Amino acid sequence: MRNETSKVWLVTGCSTGFGRFIAEHLLNSGDKIVATARKSETIAELQWKGDAIVLPLDVTDREQCRKVVEAAEAHFARIDVLINNAGIGFFGAVEETAESDARRLLEVNFFGTANMIHAVLPGMRARRSGMIVNLTSIGGMVGFTGVGYYCASKFAVEGLSDTLRKEVEPLGIKIMTVEPSGFRTEWPSSSGEAQTIIEDYDRTAGDARRAYHASVGHQRGNPARAAEATREAALAAQSSSRVL
Repeated sequence: MRNETSKVWLVTGCSTGFGRFIAEHLLNSGDKIVATARKSETIAELQWKGDAIVLPLDVTDREQCRKVVEAAEAHFARIDVLINNAGIGFFGAVEETAESDARRLLEVNFFGTANMIHAVLPGMRARRSGMIVNLTSIGGMVGFTGVGYYCASKFAVEGLSDTLRKEVEPLGIKIMTVEPSGFRTEWPSSSGEAQTIIEDYDRTAGDARRAYHASVGHQRGNPARAAEATREAALAAQSSSRVL
């Protein structure tokens, strides 16, 4: 790996948002990538844009995660960087959020991230090299009204990442977390919402939900620039543990 273009990146959740921008930026930069999405047909054209393979992946299925990594290593011989991007959003006050919705958030955002970590670590340990980039959120550092369980899922990823960093750094593996805030992606419009609305939370969670929806297309952050910054940070000789 004497030059950056030889890096092999595995990116989860490439159908929309950050995952799509990151995948396209990596390909435009001449990198090798494994692009994944639950519905791989939505990203099929990525394989024609550069040195890429496209694979279906539901990160909540640990066995499928293992098979995707196995296929990636068979094709490219290794995975240098995992971009753990797949995730979902949800709007609702804590009390408004049904248990099933809360569990689904944790299943995708936390356990899905963990599943991919478990899948790539054996190969990275064997090579004594690699990087895992976990996309969390500014909501993984500060709790915000209307997205309590979403924030909880991202706080969980931050905690896991902090511990993992200490465990794998002696093995030559780096862990980086990326905490984006308001970027122009489809996240607000694609997020789930509580079905039971409690009037007492209208001026807190309700206001937050309306503000998120009104922000679509007007967020200050440029996701293309975020993709570029993520790649730059991952390739830096002295990689940061966090990118805000």
